[in-house]
Amino acid sequence: MTTDLAEFANKTGVKYFMISFTDLFGGQRAKLVPAQAIADMQEDGAGFAGFATWLDLTPAHPDMLAVPDPSSVIQLPWQPDVAWVAADCVMEGADVAQAPRNVLRRLIAEAAEEGLHVKTGIEAEFFLLTPEGTQISDPFDTAEKPCYDQQAVMRRYDVVREICDYMLELGWGPYQNDHEDANGQFEMNWEFDDVLKTADKHSFFKFMTKSVAEKHGFRATFMPKPVEGLTGNGCHAHISVWDAPSTASKVNVFAGDGEGPTGEVGLSERGKYFLGGIMKHASALAAITNPTVNSYKRINAPRTTSGATWAPNTVTWTGNNRTHMVRVPGPGRFELRLPDGAANPYLLQAVIIAAGLSGMRSKADPGPRHDIDMYAEGYKVKDAPKLPLNMLDALRAYDDDKGLKAAMGEEFSAAFLKLKMQEWNAFVSHFTTWERDNTLDI
Repeated sequence: MTTDLAEFANKTGVKYFMISFTDLFGGQRAKLVPAQAIADMQEDGAGFAGFATWLDLTPAHPDMLAVPDPSSVIQLPWQPDVAWVAADCVMEGADVAQAPRNVLRRLIAEAAEEGLHVKTGIEAEFFLLTPEGTQISDPFDTAEKPCYDQQAVMRRYDVVREICDYMLELGWGPYQNDHEDANGQFEMNWEFDDVLKTADKHSFFKFMTKSVAEKHGFRATFMPKPVEGLTGNGCHAHISVWDAPSTASKVNVFAGDGEGPTGEVGLSERGKYFLGGIMKHASALAAITNPTVNSYKRINAPRTTSGATWAPNTVTWTGNNRTHMVRVPGPGRFELRLPDGAANPYLLQAVIIAAGLSGMRSKADPGPRHDIDMYAEGYKVKDAPKLPLNMLDALRAYDDDKGLKAAMGEEFSAAFLKLKMQEWNAFVSHFTTWERDNTLDI
């Protein structure tokens, strides 16, 4: 049954709705709509000029309408008179094909036609910095190995508790919070769900975390590598596929005993092929999962002060071993460790489905399982591709991967590549301090 947003407002005391959509660069865009006007907006959508956001549109395009999905509505726990609702972008009666949530919705429908329902959980890491963003917020957080630091997590208890309390209130099922491997870094985990719900929650979590941090006088960042020399912000995705959506699911189609490297760690034949698609498209996948210039400071980082980057740089998979791109920690699921904090919540889930479906359709072989420590013995793996060294290499790999581009949608892919190449060109034309320091006297 569809939620009536006007009725929702009457019952909850909500006075304003944030009708929100996410653009190609992961930016969250919203209009604040009074509850008295929400009935019309629920039917027709809120109007936006698409060119004013990171979408490949021009000032000449007609209004883009963000039509709220009432199933996603969330009353802000820290501002109860406001509700957030994710929206789908429409123009002249048709879905905007390049809009990230529309890309994901189309791929969910495509998988469902084959009886497949992808569920994921994500681990969104973030730093708490000072307001100007130049240093970590806690001057006493200086341990060489700060992961799980008891004192440090309690010094930021007010922030962590408030966010976790809100997730409990929202029914997300949060189950653990910790200080992560970098000084000033934290991770908060909640239960896995259908991919659209996970993407909406991921989007809202970033908004909520930043809002709560600001309230406490800090700045939360999901930037992949915000502090030189420290572990970067990953966004690991745990992936499984089921026979039905939501609570109707009974069978995890990834779970199964079998022979060979995947069967030994509890992946079924279909799980093997889905994993094969991830491995097959990994280099192109990086353009979506690691979408910024800064992303490649994380996955190609030198040794950090803690002793490990916890990020992959080679296309390999393993059992329960965190030094590889994909880890199978237990039967019926696997963890993709490639994505970082800059990943667009909707495109991250979309590209997982696109690559996985490609693998299942082509019965892709994921290749050999490597159980070595890649940080210490990675040189022994001779036949595995290296991940892209920079954003340009990733964009070129995506452009060359015709199958993945088509699966994600030709209109989306063209828009994404166009705007990301503009971003790359802006980066390389920027004059840096490093250039002056190293070439002034040549």
